[in-house]
Amino acid sequence: MKNLLIKKNEIIFTRNEETVRISSCRKNAIRFEGFFGGEVFDENFTLMPLSSECEITEDEGEVSLKSGSLCVKLEQNGKATFYNEGNVILEEKPELTFNDGFRHYEKNGEESYSARITFAPRDNEHFYGLGHEASGCFDLKGCSFDLRHVNAKCTIPFVYSSLGYGFLWNNPAVGSVELSNNRTRWSVGCTKKTDYVVIAGSPKEVSEALADLTGHAPVMPHWATGFWQSRLRYETQEDLLEVARRYKKEGIPLAAIVCDYFHWTEQGDYKFDSKYWPDVKAMTDELHSMGTKLIVSMWPTINENSENYAFMRDNGMLIKTTRGTDRVFSFYGPQAEIDVTNPKTREFVFSKLKENYLDNGVDALWFDEAEPEIHPEYFDDLIFHIGRGGENALIYPYYYSKMAYDGFKGVSDEVPVTLTRCAYLGSQKFGALVWSGDIPSSFESLSMQVKAGLNMAMCGIPWWNTDIGGFYGGDTQSGEFRELIVRWFQYGVFSPVMRLHGNRNRHGEKKRDVKEASGDPNEIWSFGDENFKTLKKLVFLRERLRPYIEKHMKIASEKGYPVMRPMFFYYPEDEICYTLGEQYMFGSDIIFAPVVNKGQTLKAVYLPKGEWILTKDKSEYSGGKYEISVSRDEFVAFVKKGAKVLECFNEKEQ
Repeated sequence: MKNLLIKKNEIIFTRNEETVRISSCRKNAIRFEGFFGGEVFDENFTLMPLSSECEITEDEGEVSLKSGSLCVKLEQNGKATFYNEGNVILEEKPELTFNDGFRHYEKNGEESYSARITFAPRDNEHFYGLGHEASGCFDLKGCSFDLRHVNAKCTIPFVYSSLGYGFLWNNPAVGSVELSNNRTRWSVGCTKKTDYVVIAGSPKEVSEALADLTGHAPVMPHWATGFWQSRLRYETQEDLLEVARRYKKEGIPLAAIVCDYFHWTEQGDYKFDSKYWPDVKAMTDELHSMGTKLIVSMWPTINENSENYAFMRDNGMLIKTTRGTDRVFSFYGPQAEIDVTNPKTREFVFSKLKENYLDNGVDALWFDEAEPEIHPEYFDDLIFHIGRGGENALIYPYYYSKMAYDGFKGVSDEVPVTLTRCAYLGSQKFGALVWSGDIPSSFESLSMQVKAGLNMAMCGIPWWNTDIGGFYGGDTQSGEFRELIVRWFQYGVFSPVMRLHGNRNRHGEKKRDVKEASGDPNEIWSFGDENFKTLKKLVFLRERLRPYIEKHMKIASEKGYPVMRPMFFYYPEDEICYTLGEQYMFGSDIIFAPVVNKGQTLKAVYLPKGEWILTKDKSEYSGGKYEISVSRDEFVAFVKKGAKVLECFNEKEQ
């Protein structure tokens, strides 16, 4: 081939002003980079490529690189085709006549380009991943998505294909992806190169490789696997303590309680308002004596009234814009946003978090608005420390979680857990516990969250959860919501983290002079006496399941396997499993099928080959399709015959 350079473990090829570099970055993983303009440079973003042996062969008109069972062939015209065990799994599709034009670039000013790559569609291919979004879709084939973060949408640019490979789009720029029937196309509006990794293997093998290439999550600490209580919002220190005391009095284990927003003096002060929270250390001491951790919310917003604003502005710690203003968010007045891509910002902000929260006994942080949320949503108007917003927008939550992880590791030996509304490739290694944002309180929303969680599970982020009951629109006095909260609570038991939260419709007037009033109470006794009995039993079931959950949290750390797993994760040869978006494996031995419809009394379930035990009555089933009757206070779960975890479902007197 002309214009070809072969080095150890990599190929470099130049054609029509584009230089392509292909390398083996792990066994069964091949990285493809395209540089328009000819200059090759090293930029990994959050990827951690591993040097791996490979075989490179050159034939007339093409060159091949083989890593394990995965091979890529690059032709003289620039076309790349990927094979796994000799079978085509991914093939570039030309946009121009005569099989030409595979990657397209258009210049943006002096330093960047818009770019797109197109691949041919494959028959009977299914896609899963791309983070979480309430699309209502489990199989993403036929869908198109924006590559951007907004509230309730977290983009992780990775998909797993039912053809037996993973595709990692290693580019944090704003863009789009089309997983359509006539093509697969990845596009970005502002970049300096195209960059992707193809990983061959089963769901297990690809998950393990993805963890190796982007980072392994730590082992979730014991406390975080229990039941978390939260609401919008506890208005005072006494309000929060009264709730924790009642849980203690009722004998209900409470792992954590969350203090939501506007407990602070000003946005950007990162401290409690002493008018409503007079003795934080005494509060945390009392919580700890009851076995309960305290998690406190912070936002990346800051206003000019904050005691930290002038210092951060003058030292380049705020996100800037192309038009000269730093006010990019409007909520209770115009707000600037901290620039966590700047290491000086991370160091300064965490010092304030430590001084005002951690040193007073706060155990963990809740990073809300973590996309970051900006109004209007023009990322190309932003300037980060690391570069233009449109080119780097997806990476912001990565550095946000890194701020907490690095800070906590500097002051404690405990594994940090940071509840965050957004994440990016690699966020898992910083203890990021992602939740799905401000979602509606409805049965339709619950169904969407089940599917969204399973797609997130394939993206290398094993710690994930939702607001049990949904965030907004829930009326605690209505029969429909009281049914919904039971169904969502059941789902919460079989989620990586079980956290009750929401802004419940308020009945009555605000009681006191506070900055921001709360909604109605949102504790497990807030939804009627019968529900209280049911939810209490579910909390104790979660308690009994914790050793099983912690076993799989260790596996998640070691292997990269999610705790909540699509059915095809264990049964990739079973075509039906690629269609099951409303049931999943919880660990290796439990199938959980959440009830997601109002008034539903029958639940359709598919059991793969094997022998299974229905937990509610211990009846035995073989593989096949079934309809299981389910009352309002029952759920549908099966356990592999012989699995010890079945003992957890024996109801015990509390």
